[in-house]
Amino acid sequence: MPESIPQRFSDLTALRGCVAGWRAAGERVVLIPTMGALHEGHLALVAEARKLGQRIVASIFVNPTQFGPNEDFARYPRDVESDLALLGRAGADAAWTPDVPTMYPPGFATRIEVGALSEGLCGPFRPGHFAGVATVVTKLLNQVRPDVALFGEKDFQQLRVIQQAVADLDLAVEIRGVPTVREPDGLALSSRNRYLSPEERAIAPRLHAVLTEIAAASRNGTPVAGRIAAGRAALEVAGFRVQYLAVCDARTLAPVERVDGPARVLAAAFLGRTRLIDNLAV
Repeated sequence: MPESIPQRFSDLTALRGCVAGWRAAGERVVLIPTMGALHEGHLALVAEARKLGQRIVASIFVNPTQFGPNEDFARYPRDVESDLALLGRAGADAAWTPDVPTMYPPGFATRIEVGALSEGLCGPFRPGHFAGVATVVTKLLNQVRPDVALFGEKDFQQLRVIQQAVADLDLAVEIRGVPTVREPDGLALSSRNRYLSPEERAIAPRLHAVLTEIAAASRNGTPVAGRIAAGRAALEVAGFRVQYLAVCDARTLAPVERVDGPARVLAAAFLGRTRLIDNLAV
């Protein structure tokens, strides 16, 4: 496929007109919501999208409502021109790049909250985060009106929250998760990895290693509490500040004592100033 810069839209009427033309031609549309700072994980989403539809829209919007007051909104990496070039090489057709007033015009007063799925894991550490995610993703789905939307499984709680919101609100779109893309040493790709110092980058793969150990040990139905305690201790010795480390039901995200069905081992931990999240299927 020849490289080209995807058509960029910042006006909603123009975007909808373009998508309507594709639909009139019988083409399926796939949306990939992003906050920019794209990497190979995002490009894997584009590759998967190409299997599912004829037209691909990637949104680039650093959503202020999902950042807390002490989080990294101001320093979150932004490089739209580089992102557009990467999307072009990957084969995306359009980029939706709204500004904050377009997404949240004066008087905007609506928020979507997803109950139990938002309350554990990252929920207590990032109050309001998942309401911001659910609200902005619902807006993006209504703006683009895709047949399918793709999300990476690295933020598995986010994926489940979005799936629940779409089901509860009867939105006519299929939400699909795409497996996490990793560095050769196991570190999950993330836009925030660029915050890591060289020393921290050398330590960071230990998070994936601990999750792998817990997942393997949990598959035979043994109690998980001891494995979790040992994993937390190993991470803290390595230099992480662990927020949570848990084995949860893959559907409800409720913690489990033993694995007797689909489950995930999930973690969030700071390494220096950088917050890393990861998860593995059990």
